[in-house]
Amino acid sequence: MHAVPPELITSAGLIGGFALARRTRRVYGGALLAAAGALAAAQWKPLVGGPAAAGLGLLYTAVFGASHPLAKKIGAWPSVFAVTGAVAAASLVARKVFAK
Repeated sequence: MHAVPPELITSAGLIGGFALARRTRRVYGGALLAAAGALAAAQWKPLVGGPAAAGLGLLYTAVFGASHPLAKKIGAWPSVFAVTGAVAAASLVARKVFAK
């Protein structure tokens, strides 16, 4: 069992990265986002296998990109929370379906 579930890591990366970028410089938020993604990928690989871990990593990256146009429709924070929930849910499902 991992000390910190990947769902918490990705949530911290997306929510924390956005908060950090708003309060400081965008590059710092991006660094947090990237570091959390790398750490989550390292957690996912032994839990769900390489292909599923790669898919979750791609999803994490894609929702970050999707959060920008979504924010124009529903607002910045609601967008961040929506995409964070989507990644966390996908990770939980993958862990149930592809459990090693």
